[in-house]
Amino acid sequence: MTQVRTSGGNSGRRFRLILREGGVAREMGGEESTVGVQIVDKIFTEALDAGASDIHLQPERANTRIRLRIDGVMHQLGNYSNEYAPNVLARIKLAAGMHIDERREPQDGRIDMEYQARRFSARVSVLPSLNGEKVVIRLLDPANVRINLENLGMPPDILQKWSRAIQTPYGMIVVTGPTGSGKTSTLYASINRLDRVKRNIVTVEDPIEYEFQDNITQVQVTERMTFPRVMRSFLRQDPDVMMVGEMRDPESLSIGIQASLTGHLVLTTLHTNNAVETLGRMMDMGGEPYLIASTVVAILGQRLVRVICSQCKRVYQPSDEELYALNLSREEANRQTFYHGAGCDSCRHTGYKGRTGVFELLMNTHEIRELITRRAPLMDLFEAARDQGMRTMIEDGMDKIRRGITTPAEVIHAVYTSILRETLEEEEASEDEGVEWKPTPEDEEAK
Repeated sequence: MTQVRTSGGNSGRRFRLILREGGVAREMGGEESTVGVQIVDKIFTEALDAGASDIHLQPERANTRIRLRIDGVMHQLGNYSNEYAPNVLARIKLAAGMHIDERREPQDGRIDMEYQARRFSARVSVLPSLNGEKVVIRLLDPANVRINLENLGMPPDILQKWSRAIQTPYGMIVVTGPTGSGKTSTLYASINRLDRVKRNIVTVEDPIEYEFQDNITQVQVTERMTFPRVMRSFLRQDPDVMMVGEMRDPESLSIGIQASLTGHLVLTTLHTNNAVETLGRMMDMGGEPYLIASTVVAILGQRLVRVICSQCKRVYQPSDEELYALNLSREEANRQTFYHGAGCDSCRHTGYKGRTGVFELLMNTHEIRELITRRAPLMDLFEAARDQGMRTMIEDGMDKIRRGITTPAEVIHAVYTSILRETLEEEEASEDEGVEWKPTPEDEEAK
């Protein structure tokens, strides 16, 4: 187990924690030679250098383990003795505006910092646990708010349709996928395409991950300022575009639908497995089918997959299990070239560096609207979408595999739920087609 070193300087204070008090920003105090300052600075600089999205400080019996989430996967960084834990926690809590003497209740805060002349922010959560307080820090790079749609990995046809959809004057546009699938980045990139000078754009988020620099009003959800309450207030603020971080309850969905009907463009997210299932989820949340059919413009399903490291990219043969999951025969596989990363210092010996998206886009056409109004089964909606040219996430993933962008293992991991469901449905369908069930001797004995 690697110990975090606590001696030495910080090479000219490349890293600084920034405190904001009364609208004035200043550097957080603390002697550079003290152990607590050294540990905190080293954790942050190591994480920023590695491109981590999250820092986990997990207390155990004798040490506090440091882990980083890089490209969606946890990595061990090291540990420090629990005798230093009070100093580390005090510095993090002070920087995040928390109560340093509160150890029995969860706390949340935000940290601002500078590193190598760049500004960063972090969202901090502290949770009491068996061996002490666990700290999880989400690192936020302001450069991510300026991301372009072209950099998300959308296929050209989906990018063209999505770009056209977000320019509609009113209606509801939905991005769907599990937590950590890049939905917020897609919404931010979409807002960057909109004219924020001539349009009044407002957002309600929980939490606000990135701060827009101009002409956009962002509101943080709290216990009193809930999604529905803020959304109702938005409608009195003369908005053209509303971004709702997540439709969590029937009330939020109802307000979003009404806003779409009254001439507003609503961009939001839902947690569902794919684009078609989103329609069923909206009906389950109490949305009337005819209102959903009238307001929904487009639904984008997405996942994130890791990109093969360009420094150690190698040709390889996928396993039989991978080919089975991708519904490929060995003969078909032999006609293609597959790549993976062998592992090198550049990618921390993971074989991957960076992530990209796999997407599917459901456009609400006249045929789809008719099926929604009739409460047609999801399979009918899926077949209609396929007839109109919708490609699934697994198909987009296969395309990225063929182009050497990612590996079969990554695509299977990202969309495995959908593959498993389709396989089970096919097996159930085959079992229903006149297959006679005969009891086994074990069944007779149990009876």
